[in-house]
Amino acid sequence: MDQQHEQIAERFRRVMPRVDFCSLRIVHERSESLAVRQDVLQPVSNGDDLGTMVTVIHQGGCGYAGTSDLTEVGLSRALEHARGWAQRGAECSVTDFSQVGFAHLRGEYETPVAVAWDTVPLADKIALLQQESARLKTDERIVDWEASLWHTQSDTLYITNSDSHIRQRGFYTVPMLSVTANAGTETHTRTFGGRGYCRQGGLEVLDQTGFYTVAPQLSAEAVQLLSAPDCPTGRMNVLLAPDQMMLQIHESIGHPLELDRILGDERNYAGTSFVTPDMFGTYQYGSDLLNITFDPSRPEQYASYQFDDDGQPARREYLIKNGRLLRGLGGAVSQARLGMPGVANARADTWNRPTIDRMANLNLEPGTSDFSSMVGAIERGVYMKTNCSWSIDDSRNKFQFGCEWGQLIEDGRLTTVVKKPNYRGVSATFWRNLARVGNLDSYEVLGTPFCGKGEPNQVIRVGHAAPACVFSDVEVFGGEKE
Repeated sequence: MDQQHEQIAERFRRVMPRVDFCSLRIVHERSESLAVRQDVLQPVSNGDDLGTMVTVIHQGGCGYAGTSDLTEVGLSRALEHARGWAQRGAECSVTDFSQVGFAHLRGEYETPVAVAWDTVPLADKIALLQQESARLKTDERIVDWEASLWHTQSDTLYITNSDSHIRQRGFYTVPMLSVTANAGTETHTRTFGGRGYCRQGGLEVLDQTGFYTVAPQLSAEAVQLLSAPDCPTGRMNVLLAPDQMMLQIHESIGHPLELDRILGDERNYAGTSFVTPDMFGTYQYGSDLLNITFDPSRPEQYASYQFDDDGQPARREYLIKNGRLLRGLGGAVSQARLGMPGVANARADTWNRPTIDRMANLNLEPGTSDFSSMVGAIERGVYMKTNCSWSIDDSRNKFQFGCEWGQLIEDGRLTTVVKKPNYRGVSATFWRNLARVGNLDSYEVLGTPFCGKGEPNQVIRVGHAAPACVFSDVEVFGGEKE
């Protein structure tokens, strides 16, 4: 494939216009999805998608065009279209794109892989899923169950008229288990982190995430929820597992810190943000235990890379340190528009979408508390695992989240399992009630394949790593009446 991409790049070089800046981004993704549901193999799904995005900046305007016509004629037409939009945009744009400081770099990045997807025969992968499917059906009250694997290889090549040449190759593996139990009017589902155990790498991801051992536990928990009482209602401490912390970080830190959202670009679709530019450097986002990093350097994490899709070098940066808000999630264009630092996170989900500000790996750094001491410090509270519902306002401030699994904490001990645990809060105060942050023993690397944003919509990979955390004075509710 490398040779094919270089041939496309050479055609692009032959038809490059004389403009201030132009770039070509080739994206080639191949995927395979396997699933066994109720011990029956589902149709195998395969995808193969190849195309390019060209961008032109000239005399202050910016235009782009995507095409799957990879001939010289096709690329020339796309460049003409992009240049036309740049000319029209120069007359009315609020941004002088010619002043954006794009880096001019050459480099390569590839996901480290221990067990390549293609080295294991298809029949063996299907047999594995059939085995795990059978291990989920442990009780007659289990009415639905499924085991699945989804693997993607993504190859990109980015070149510019200023001699940038960046090649990146990512391998992504998403294991999933789901089991649903029913008794009368009660139905409960437990999943393998809500599809959160997605990582870069090959089939070694299954060992890393505990995929081979967790099926019986998920089934037992789904059945246990059938006879569990409702989660109590009231203000209390909440201990959130890493697979719920993932969603909490994503919705109430990640999206509010996207600079294009702060600039108002998303207001008509995904909303705005309660964060304003004057908050950076001074605003106390959370307690002094809150340390959030943008970290594309972890090789196993789902959204790791060396360069973003605008060719900017990516490195680990603190967004929030000791609770203080330092910088936002914005690429080169947003940084130029706001005149403040950001990170290398201009990303697009495929070849026919432009780059926009996106989360990549957004992590809550581990603290010093072990799990038993966090439980032991709680007089009255609930331990919650695995998100199953979420709602947050269009400024990413007020939120309400629900989890698959809950367990009461009484006088420093985990006691009764409860169903339908929910909690709500306000981002601007919730994080200031962060009371304890787990150490590396509870730290987990997670992510999501399905972060949606942009018009037209883009669904992109995001990574989140976090330990278990305790929040004080949280409004908790379930089915129990006050």
